[in-house]
Amino acid sequence: MVDLIRGRDVDESFSTLHFMKRAARVPVEKTLRSAVANLFNTKEGSNLEPSDLYVREAFVDEGPTMRRFMARAMGRATPIKRRTSHITIVVGEKADRRP
Repeated sequence: MVDLIRGRDVDESFSTLHFMKRAARVPVEKTLRSAVANLFNTKEGSNLEPSDLYVREAFVDEGPTMRRFMARAMGRATPIKRRTSHITIVVGEKADRRP
């Protein structure tokens, strides 16, 4: 999912994520909105427009795994692994973009 938005403009990334039919698009889109909002809340980003930004980095790392057990037949238990992930998106200015 993040491979589709890496290196693209922020506006183009929002429209790409908005029209995807995958369930993972919701947390990725929320993370992208948060990255843009965090940039605008800084002193350097206060005079920027969303059209001046692009997705510099985007990656997903494995997070902690919650281990649980589920009851099964004949008194047995089966392990359940609930996996989590860390989504990282870095937004930069188009003027700083490397070719």
